[in-house]
Amino acid sequence: MRLDRLPISVLRTRYVPSGWDLLAFILVFAFLVYVGQAARGLTGSLAHLEATPISLAPSALIGYSAHTALRMLVAMLASLLFTFTYATLAAKSRRAEVILVPLLDFLQSVPILGFSFTILFFLQLTPGRVAGAEMAAVFLIFTSQAWNMAFSFYHSLRSIPDELVEAARNFQLGPWMRFWRLEVLFAMPALIWNMMMSMSGGWFF
Repeated sequence: MRLDRLPISVLRTRYVPSGWDLLAFILVFAFLVYVGQAARGLTGSLAHLEATPISLAPSALIGYSAHTALRMLVAMLASLLFTFTYATLAAKSRRAEVILVPLLDFLQSVPILGFSFTILFFLQLTPGRVAGAEMAAVFLIFTSQAWNMAFSFYHSLRSIPDELVEAARNFQLGPWMRFWRLEVLFAMPALIWNMMMSMSGGWFF
């Protein structure tokens, strides 16, 4: 059989890295180096950090913005983990739904009512260290992101069409594959929109 008659999916082509691949590798490597340096700073003294003056130079804006973006990224990952577990349990268990959905409404008041308590709690976890202040900042950003994402994912799971559920059953998808192949994909448009809103709202914290 001639090669030109074979389907495209059968033909094997040799992958050659492009300039974009090199750029992506450099960016990922630089990000990992930055995360490593930021992690080393968590063990620093909080008193030394407070004594360090805030620089108003335009060149310092890049570093400050990078620190803020890293905190928001960590909070977003925690919010996604919370969303996938909390909203899924609320959507698939009638008994849990009765408790978790009203509780989610109450948890939305945490950024306001629990601000002082949260700060003191995380600062006491690592007394005198920067890690406590960073954890408090990440948690407060988390509280500004997680609740609307969880509500969005919950409502998406409750509104999956029966036809898609039947199709997943016909394809014999297990709970894990059904979650990633059907439920997450169906909820993705609304979830991405709420993630964008959460990231913008997180800047205020």
